[in-house]
Amino acid sequence: QVQLVESGGGLVQAGGSLRLSCAASGSFSSINTMGWYRQAPGKMRDLVANITSGGIANYADDVKGRFTVSRDNAQNTVYLQMNSLKPEDTAVYYCNAEVRHRVLSSVIDGEYWGHGTQVTVSS
Repeated sequence: QVQLVESGGGLVQAGGSLRLSCAASGSFSSINTMGWYRQAPGKMRDLVANITSGGIANYADDVKGRFTVSRDNAQNTVYLQMNSLKPEDTAVYYCNAEVRHRVLSSVIDGEYWGHGTQVTVSS
């Protein structure tokens, strides 16, 4: 099993910054892509940003230039630095990881989610 534990959410005023962290633990061979999704009330869960093990990052259009995703492969941790926050960034932010397990001669890929952390941006 794989556990993803998020931290760093909270309440901030518009224009402020927050940094989210997500650490993966458990039994796995490697982690490919790690990233962040968010879900606002009444809306679907959407990709915010993700990053491959090789450091290639991908961002949603509405966060480009404001958010930065990074990761520490040695610590199995992904970060999301969020600057110039807007009220519309308010949502529950979920960590996501695509993990590879090796069982004997087999390879099994799985996708895991954290429990989410609330980010609230006041106007």
